[in-house]
Amino acid sequence: VQLQASGGGLVLPGGSLRLSCAASGISMEYYTITWFRQPPGKEREAGSCISNSDEITNYGDSMKGRVVISRDNAKNTVYLQMNNLKPEDAAVYYCAIRGRAECGERINSYRYWGQGTLVTVSS
Repeated sequence: VQLQASGGGLVLPGGSLRLSCAASGISMEYYTITWFRQPPGKEREAGSCISNSDEITNYGDSMKGRVVISRDNAKNTVYLQMNNLKPEDAAVYYCAIRGRAECGERINSYRYWGQGTLVTVSS
């Protein structure tokens, strides 16, 4: 199983990015996927989750109303659309597949991880 996260980069404050998490060796439509982020010098934290029944859970208030998680089963890919980005959103963003059906924040409950994609928000 491999997860390939992409779509990060340098963006101006107020800009948007769409991150992609493409999988091989597994059909993501049957699994719960979460996007985590790890700001510089901080711990990794859960951001947005889409369950195997397509229920969505957003964790924390920092990106509330500014992110949308979705999946395209035909492409075996999960996306994270991020809008109105702020400097504090700068982080390495990881996608991960959970070993349980429902969403959750515990990092050790995730079985497979992508390599991360770096998001920098700066003028």
